[in-house]
Amino acid sequence: MARHLNEAVLVVGHRGMVGSAIVRRLSELGYQNILTVGRDEVDLIDQRAVRAYFDAHKVNQVYLAAARVGGIHANNTYPADFIYDNLMIQANVIEAAHRTGVQKLLFLGSSCIYPKLAEQPMTEQALLTGTLEATNEPYAIAKIAGIKLCESYNRQHGRDYRSVMPTNLYGPHDNYHPDNSHVIPALLRRFHDAVEQSVEEVAIWGSGKPMREFLHVDDMAAASVYLMELEAQVYQTNTQPMLSHVNVGSGVDCTIRELAETIAKVVGFNGTLTFDSTKPDGAPRKLMDVSRLKSMGWQASIGLEDGLRGAYKWFVDNRLDARG
Repeated sequence: MARHLNEAVLVVGHRGMVGSAIVRRLSELGYQNILTVGRDEVDLIDQRAVRAYFDAHKVNQVYLAAARVGGIHANNTYPADFIYDNLMIQANVIEAAHRTGVQKLLFLGSSCIYPKLAEQPMTEQALLTGTLEATNEPYAIAKIAGIKLCESYNRQHGRDYRSVMPTNLYGPHDNYHPDNSHVIPALLRRFHDAVEQSVEEVAIWGSGKPMREFLHVDDMAAASVYLMELEAQVYQTNTQPMLSHVNVGSGVDCTIRELAETIAKVVGFNGTLTFDSTKPDGAPRKLMDVSRLKSMGWQASIGLEDGLRGAYKWFVDNRLDARG
């Protein structure tokens, strides 16, 4: 395990849920030189601006956590934005890192890279073996391109660019926008509002039958730093040749109905839950095979209900800023 506490570590996307969790984890471990860059400083879609930043700063490692993200509604409504913005962010940061001699980079992807009907649980080898889920295909293709960028720079230039594919994440600094949020923040907000307004019924998109896996973002950050710190020879012996990505998840899933019932319990909603089957369900099941991650010596530690209680407390404490 290599921990270079004095090296300059750049976290791109530090204001987002994942990036802020990585900054917290690095700080907890004693890293002394954590660099961050906000969109008000550098437009990551602007290649010249990104290159200028890397030229002006001596960076040793990069965590690439910046992305345009959202739930089913956002992906369906803004497909061009999702594919263009993510392709540009990834390409600009990875190329600028390479040009300035950055040897180590960690790219954060998404479990949506795997086919809609991939065998469950999904292994890393399932990539590019079938048709993607239509509702977030543009975003998934951008993330697949990010993985292949890392693999290609490794092959052609001898870089050590790794990729992690997290399952569905939640936790502090999540996006609670009423239209563009993922399922956990959307339900936390909906149940919270229902309790405040004494609403007796909450409607939920879809049938409630699809199964999903969830991981607290602090676990995701811990896994990301753990994998980044692994010596190259250790990391490579635990991955197939030229396969740069590793699944990161809890290895446990539940139905959307079960998730909604747990969130209702956490928030204190005692009314009726209804499910709107006219709305899209997405993939029937998405569970990550995390056996490779476990073989490397790491596994999740935050249980779903405990994690949801922490996430809800953060929302209540920050709801004026978190509502989107």
